Amino acid sequence: MDNKAKVSFSLMKIGFISLIILFGVNLGVRAFDLRVNDVKIIFPNGYEMNVVTTKTVISDILEENNIVILPNERTETAMDAILNENRTIKIVQDATLGNINVKLSSLEEILANYKTITEKIVKEQVTIPYETVTKDVSDGGSTLDTVIQHGQEGIREVTYKVTYENDIEIKKEEISSITIKEPVDKIIQKQAVASRSGSYTERTEGNATVTTLNASAYTASTCGKAPTDPGYGRTASGNMATALYTVATSSDIPIGTRIYIPYFASYPNGGWFTVEDRGVYSGQIDIYMDTYNECIQFGRRNLECYIYY
Repeated sequence: MDNKAKVSFSLMKIGFISLIILFGVNLGVRAFDLRVNDVKIIFPNGYEMNVVTTKTVISDILEENNIVILPNERTETAMDAILNENRTIKIVQDATLGNINVKLSSLEEILANYKTITEKIVKEQVTIPYETVTKDVSDGGSTLDTVIQHGQEGIREVTYKVTYENDIEIKKEEISSITIKEPVDKIIQKQAVASRSGSYTERTEGNATVTTLNASAYTASTCGKAPTDPGYGRTASGNMATALYTVATSSDIPIGTRIYIPYFASYPNGGWFTVEDRGVYSGQIDIYMDTYNECIQFGRRNLECYIYY
């Protein structure tokens, strides 16, 4: 190999080695840039915050941690400077800016300057009001309003998306709703009132006198006697009252009279009752039932009655 070839080969070798060195230095710089640093940030009031960052410029570190330098503050080291060896950033009040009434005394006050927006999905149950329906079955004259079906509110489950700003509700948007329970209408029936004087219309069918009586319901607890009273639940006939068997009438219908009421034909008694009690006016009938709630549900209504004297 001649001298020129040797020189050329040496130069190529030197250049190759230089490239390797430069590549290694570049990797080292990049590795330094990506190095994770533990940085201490000291606020004017003495509060210290420790953060972990790969940033090296002071302004970048502060921005990354949402720290704002107020008008009367500054960093001891320039904002565009590289992080020093002790990895500490100190924020101090700048006396040259005069007395500015901006002061943060705690971390809570610092965080209070930032708005936290959160959203939640919540479900609520709301009531559905029932409607009142009135049915008029009277033929004019005096009438009586009787509740034949009590109203019940329905229930609807509503799903909302609720937006909060710093834990304070600022927006509530309905997403969906589903009816869990349908409302039940309240039904009031307007009926003619039977006369108390006995001047109601009668007709005869076979052995029965057919007439319309104004019917109500009662139970032992509504008779004004305590359960400990010997007469509690005992009728004027001397017998104990029996649900859907005993009825009370005025004295113009004798004790022991059998009465058939078609309204109760589908009940276990087949619609048949026996007069065993008193306490109502002529033209009325009081039907004994087991519970007070049954009496309330029944209410008061005009019913066709077949009286077998």
